[in-house]
Amino acid sequence: MNKAAIAGSIAAAAIAIILVFLPTTPVPLPSPSEVNATGIEVVASQLEVPWAIDFADDERIFFTERVGRIRVIDDGKLVDEPVFSIEVSKVSETGMLGLALDPNFNDNHFLYIYYTYVENGDLWNRVAKLREQDNKALDHTVLIDRIPAAGIHDGGRIKFGPDGRLYITTGDAANPALSQDLNSLSGKILRINPDGSIPDDNPFPNSSVYSYGHRNPQGLAWHPATNELYSTEHGPVGNDEVNIIKAGRNYGWPVEQCSGEQEYIDSIICYPVSVAPAGATFYSSDKLPYRNHLFFGTLRGEHVEHVIFDSGNVMKQENFLEGFGRIRDVVEGPDGYLYVATSNRDGRGIPATDDDKILRITKAR
Repeated sequence: MNKAAIAGSIAAAAIAIILVFLPTTPVPLPSPSEVNATGIEVVASQLEVPWAIDFADDERIFFTERVGRIRVIDDGKLVDEPVFSIEVSKVSETGMLGLALDPNFNDNHFLYIYYTYVENGDLWNRVAKLREQDNKALDHTVLIDRIPAAGIHDGGRIKFGPDGRLYITTGDAANPALSQDLNSLSGKILRINPDGSIPDDNPFPNSSVYSYGHRNPQGLAWHPATNELYSTEHGPVGNDEVNIIKAGRNYGWPVEQCSGEQEYIDSIICYPVSVAPAGATFYSSDKLPYRNHLFFGTLRGEHVEHVIFDSGNVMKQENFLEGFGRIRDVVEGPDGYLYVATSNRDGRGIPATDDDKILRITKAR
């Protein structure tokens, strides 16, 4: 991206400030006949802020609702009873957030969650492991605890990497200085073993910290060909980023963002106008003509962003899907299609009567 263009986008940034306060009008879902034509299917509706989606090998779809639940879609139908529920903080961006199924879920039925709780009036996040049986989760085991939390910049994405390690994004919890403090879990991407222990090859001895200097990373995705880790991150009124994450490196917040200073890792994409990037996935199937392309949701941008790379360079960016409001997560399913979760009931959107929804995209756009 042209750094001079980014630096000169003062007018665009001013527009972004104005846009924060402008209402948006939801666009209704396509009719059933239009669904067949557009390839947009409603998998589930009337949900309460779905935050993260993951899939079992037996085609069940698990997802979190921010109000404190894990739910499941089994045999194409949303099961009424939650898989798991717990009391969580419901302040602004807090709640039941990230979800990841164990890479060996078919054998061990372990699933992992990231959620916010209140203790003596203070907010904290933790990552816990559960064991699923017959669409119910048991054996709540805390793996990492007392991640600072706040109503803003609460992080929350968890995913397993190709190396079998669990990666965790944490926000700065409204205290930017903590992002540069290696003794704090705030403003980091963490990496742990599935049992909660620290991998021997982590960049900092006896530390779960994998990278630091983050403001509020919200998406994690590994390139199918290179296994490089990409992350989406919220910036302050613009300066939203897509980063390639390297072990032990400093991504600059709050000292710099999108500046290109050599001391810090620079973003590969920087948005001068706020789009609030969220959950991300690289497409790896052949069902759709998007192999090795990056997709991620945008909250303020209210669309799915599509990024095409060539030899690691950004060749094209486009709006892939809009008209459904705020998008929290985008995931490739085992069927080779893209699944999208809306986030219109999170207090910052204008929900339609059937919000929130999980959609499935079955045709190229």
